[in-house]
Amino acid sequence: MKDKRNEILARNLLDYSVEIKPGEMVYIEIKGKETIELGKQLVRLTTERGAVPFWYYNDESILRQWVRGANDDQLKKQAEIHLQLMERADAYIGLRGSDNPFDMADIDPKKIEQHNILFYKPVHLEERVKRTRWVVLRYPNNAMAQLAETSQEAFEDFYFEVCCADYAKMSKAQDALFALMDATDKVHIKSPGTNLTFSLKGIPCVKCDGKRNIPDGEVYTAPVRDSINGTLTYNTPSLYQGNIYNNISFTFENGKIIKATCDGDEKKLNEVLDTDEGGRYIGEFAIGVNPFILHPMKDTLFDEKIAGSFHFTPGQCYDEAPNGNQSAIHWDLVLIQRKDYGGGEIYFDDKLIRKDGIFTDTKLEEAFSADNLRAKI
Repeated sequence: MKDKRNEILARNLLDYSVEIKPGEMVYIEIKGKETIELGKQLVRLTTERGAVPFWYYNDESILRQWVRGANDDQLKKQAEIHLQLMERADAYIGLRGSDNPFDMADIDPKKIEQHNILFYKPVHLEERVKRTRWVVLRYPNNAMAQLAETSQEAFEDFYFEVCCADYAKMSKAQDALFALMDATDKVHIKSPGTNLTFSLKGIPCVKCDGKRNIPDGEVYTAPVRDSINGTLTYNTPSLYQGNIYNNISFTFENGKIIKATCDGDEKKLNEVLDTDEGGRYIGEFAIGVNPFILHPMKDTLFDEKIAGSFHFTPGQCYDEAPNGNQSAIHWDLVLIQRKDYGGGEIYFDDKLIRKDGIFTDTKLEEAFSADNLRAKI
């Protein structure tokens, strides 16, 4: 059963997400031992399609050996190698299923910061994100099941339902939300501990419908960089660079985060934001609409798609929705506004468009129902 589901997922990734063509090069990053079986399917099917796979194995237990000891010159030289490979690639598929997501927790934050600046930013943020057709996904290993606080068998069933959803149908469902966001200037968000205003004027919107992330299910844009004022308190935990942060709260003044608090290590939180100037400004605003994802599991690719949520992201903006913010970080932080998470309201140009995680337009809400978007496996 799992082999069959792996093959279905691999076909969706190649044929729908990155639309691979004969003769093209596909860069496949396999992170974690349990992703290897899906990696094999991707290599096999890529070859069958007449394309050329390049595969690379990685995980945090290996990465930590490098990051904790590498100097700036070494990081730059490794980036040169990977950048050349990424420049050759037409498409990139990132399979992420590390055995221990906390393997980087005890690394000096300055070392991680330099790795982000000298390696991750040029290879991934600048080259892969901007110049390839790419998709990234997690894989349902035991570590993910533990973070989700469920059995591995139950988590696998959940995972494949989510990841093999009918993304073509989801794309059509997103059209109305896209049009609504694209026409909006002023946004006002209210929730417990949150009273936030900003503008979207002149910033393009983008549908996320299985072409970049699996699972997917969001429509994003970016706020006008200096327009953000007020306070935002997130209610989902975030696992970032090997550390868990809870109840992060930001106070904004003319776009800049002037105060940042959390339950736990506020020093590390502020060190992340101080990676560079853009770390204290926002690069993305997105509304999550995946009806199969309802609760946080400390995994960004899932949590940012939660139905009834939105995320507001310190760091780098996307070229497709540029607001001028540049940074070596891009940290998606999530606030769920459904009633079971405290409720909340989103206003577009003073009109209520979502209350307690439910769109006020009933047709829009029905379009994102699980019954409408469920695919047969």
